[in-house]
Amino acid sequence: MDRTQKRWLWVSLGFSAVVLVAVLYFTVDADTIAYLRQLNPLWLLLALITHLIALVFWALRIKFMSRSLGYRVGLLYSINLVCANMLVAAVTPSQAGGEPVRVHELYKAGVKLGDATAIVITERILDGIVLGIGGAFFMFVLGSEWQRIGSAFSYLMYISWIVISVIVVLFIYSVKNPDLLKRIVHTTSRLFTRTWEGRRIERFALSIDREVDNFHHTLVDFLRHGKGGLVYGLVFTALFWICEFIIVSFLLIGLSQPPIIVESLIIQLVIAVVMMIPLTPGGSGIAEIMFTSLYGIFVTSSVLGILVVLWRSILFYFNILLGLIASLLIVRREAQEPD
Repeated sequence: MDRTQKRWLWVSLGFSAVVLVAVLYFTVDADTIAYLRQLNPLWLLLALITHLIALVFWALRIKFMSRSLGYRVGLLYSINLVCANMLVAAVTPSQAGGEPVRVHELYKAGVKLGDATAIVITERILDGIVLGIGGAFFMFVLGSEWQRIGSAFSYLMYISWIVISVIVVLFIYSVKNPDLLKRIVHTTSRLFTRTWEGRRIERFALSIDREVDNFHHTLVDFLRHGKGGLVYGLVFTALFWICEFIIVSFLLIGLSQPPIIVESLIIQLVIAVVMMIPLTPGGSGIAEIMFTSLYGIFVTSSVLGILVVLWRSILFYFNILLGLIASLLIVRREAQEPD
């Protein structure tokens, strides 16, 4: 980890710690001590194990998607790849910043760079599809249960679902029509190249077209020859998110509280979407604030502070620990490789 990454890691940890301290300050009372005395560590252990199982599902997604393209990537290697990815995600804006690590590690495992990039990008699209379908299910199937959580919360869910759906649809359409993706990238790039000279802008535009064409050909090849991997990828993506979403329910049971499974799944879906927006390193601070605000509707304040600390300990601080260990293993491996 270089100096810049270390600085952002401390910033990320700092954001999270400050918000957690503030939440505890406003929620801890005499009843909190009573709940802590009733704490059942077996449910906390189950929550941690569930998170580890989710990471295994993520690794299986990478393994099977790679296999569908003719590559053999071991499960243990994939698990280490996923863990190393989480460290980078914790120091970059949003939690979706570990893609370069996954591409690099797949390339080291013998996957061609174009195929590795296609696998990683398709992973994010599968996340969007699963979250989008989940949002549609909650909005249109649950009916009165959905309305019970409040109009402001519902609007946030609607907006999140629309954003995910639009991104997925645009991506799918751009695979068939790369000119659309070129226009989007060109329009976006103009915001940053207004002060450039004409010849430099022209060269930059040509490079965009070349990279978009390469990206298009790689994805089309993946969709043609890796359809089985897409099916496995979709299944493991769904299993990954289900495991991550039920962790809070296990923590609530451990704190002698009802699990509020349906409401919790909806809240976790909203948080997962917002955490992908590049606001703070690793989504730190934002995650704690959203969790406290949304779960505060259903959970007593005496438990709320402890709940958010336990949740972030598993899904953020524990991830950083795993990421550090995985990164050290990668550094040791590359140090042993011949020049």
